[in-house]
Amino acid sequence: MIQKTTHACIVLALAVFVLAASAPAQKKSSSKTSASAKGKTKNISFDDIKFKMKKGSKFKKKMITTKIKKMNKKVVRIKGWIHPLSAYKQKGITRFVLVRDNRECCFGPGAALYDCIVVRMATGKSTSFTTKPIAVEGTFLIKPLKDIRRKGKHLAIYAMTATKAK
Repeated sequence: MIQKTTHACIVLALAVFVLAASAPAQKKSSSKTSASAKGKTKNISFDDIKFKMKKGSKFKKKMITTKIKKMNKKVVRIKGWIHPLSAYKQKGITRFVLVRDNRECCFGPGAALYDCIVVRMATGKSTSFTTKPIAVEGTFLIKPLKDIRRKGKHLAIYAMTATKAK
């Protein structure tokens, strides 16, 4: 089981970088129109983006609750861990996978699909790897990511364009 989970984590990390290489550059947001500049950043937790899903079942968009759908494209702040397999350097990290901070090891087997967010830092922004939990702020997106090599299995369903990660 651990071997399968490690393989899934590596596949997710590689998918982040493949998508990043093929994705268009993000535009810089104007501080005049930034929601966080106006104090509208909403603090959320992984519990807020959790939904009912039986272990081993396939993800379907209808599983996402109305509450979660309302967060799509909104500026949020969420705490979690940088998954170590998604960060290939110590500094200047522009893409990584943020995972739930459940005060336990969150890198092993049993992690739920909604317990990770594929983070892409906004243009000109980066962060450094840490072994401590971090707070990430940016635009939350419902953006399913599938592994085309594994029969379209979902690797993640959430993404974020982050302006801060500390």
